[in-house]
Amino acid sequence: MHDEAISASDQGRSVRLPFVIYVLALGVFLMGTTEFVVAGLLPDIADDVQVSVAQAGLLITVFAIGMIIGAPLTALATLRMPQRLTLMLALGVFALVHVIVALGSSFAVLLAARFLTALATGAFWAVAAVVATRLAGPGASYRAVGIVNAGGMLATVLGVPLGAFAGQLIGWRGTFWALAVLAVAAVALIARNVPHNGAGHQSVSIRSELTALRSGRLWLALAACATTTGGVLAAYSYISPLLTDQTGIPSSLVPLVLAGFGLGSLVGSVLGGRLGDTHPHMTTIVAPVATTVILLAICFVSSASLPTTILIALLGLFGLGANPVLIALAVRYSDHAPTLGSSLSVAAFNFGTAVASWIGGIALESSLGATGPVVVGTVIAALTLIPVITLAITQHQRITNAALVVS
Repeated sequence: MHDEAISASDQGRSVRLPFVIYVLALGVFLMGTTEFVVAGLLPDIADDVQVSVAQAGLLITVFAIGMIIGAPLTALATLRMPQRLTLMLALGVFALVHVIVALGSSFAVLLAARFLTALATGAFWAVAAVVATRLAGPGASYRAVGIVNAGGMLATVLGVPLGAFAGQLIGWRGTFWALAVLAVAAVALIARNVPHNGAGHQSVSIRSELTALRSGRLWLALAACATTTGGVLAAYSYISPLLTDQTGIPSSLVPLVLAGFGLGSLVGSVLGGRLGDTHPHMTTIVAPVATTVILLAICFVSSASLPTTILIALLGLFGLGANPVLIALAVRYSDHAPTLGSSLSVAAFNFGTAVASWIGGIALESSLGATGPVVVGTVIAALTLIPVITLAITQHQRITNAALVVS
């Protein structure tokens, strides 16, 4: 296993990423789009299947649950399968389930289909990070994961608005048909561009994979995954009432502010990955520090529209910028079980989002009002510093001890 310390020659050389990295990013883009686009289609879905909008919101909840428990389980279930086949099957299930949703008339069927979609999404996202790390090599692994992760960020900027627009033109079912067709096309791209890696994969056992859970550094990375995303999403999940009630921004302009956050997160994911290849621990420390300061600043200037808008864009830039590095660290610290490590990072991100958004909702109804979720986000983001600083100190000690042994 390689340590995070990269040779000076690797740091100074710009490694060109293989085309397959962008193919994997496309798959993650589809997964991210289907995860978030439902929010914009809920009224249409509720009216069509004759349930309330609140009930239709369970389609979002069940997806999050599926991601939390499904990513690690599917990672273990597909241990002995070649990674290319796992990616193709995940996209194939993704396409099939979207056809079921497009044809389904029962809300129970839709819920079950969304859960299966989450399982496929968790499996694809976890394996994609491992494949990207392997194919890019140690000199560009963080940047590769950043590009793959940027596919999910791009979904919030491009995929979700296009999906909502398609829903207006051809109905919400048309959006799911389009995603199914694109997933089938992505299967062909995966089959053509991801190299086969079946050799040596057959001897892996679940018991040997689970020994990776003994790694303290892995759990520190997973804790950071949960808090860094939780801090941002606690605030972002309830940013609309803050903008309309506290800042005074017209509801018609709220999507533009959210687009600024999406663009910031897209750029942050790419830049975070690039910085992670040379300074992984510095990146994981600077990002939560900046996020904490930004969220704290929003609490104080939320009544002013321009500063708040700028800060929200910066929140996207810094708040999710360390995610590719944390994913790559989870893969690295899981040693011989990289897929399990990657899948656990996916579960940790979703767990942090679910818990933090729940606490943020409670804060919204407290005396703090619209700034309550931002206060919650500030505290959670600051907590990220505990695991990332511990990881940095641990890594420094390992390098120092190694140097002493050599000398």
